[in-house]
Amino acid sequence: MAASNINLKLLQTFLLAAEHGSFRRAAEESNRSPSAVSMQIRDLEAQVGMSLFIRTPQRANLTSERAGAL
Repeated sequence: MAASNINLKLLQTFLLAAEHGSFRRAAEESNRSPSAVSMQIRDLEAQVGMSLFIRTPQRANLTSERAGAL
């Protein structure tokens, strides 16, 4: 998929989650539920064809490939 076809809301959610290292904190910042943030990240991952985060109960860390890009 071309980068120009990616929804801007998905990218904004990605940036919040990456900055905060937490889907819960990204949800608070964007006035969404944590499950909505998780679904948006999954949609973005499906569009780009790769995993963007390593998820743990406490953190959402960028995968090593993404961490170097930011």
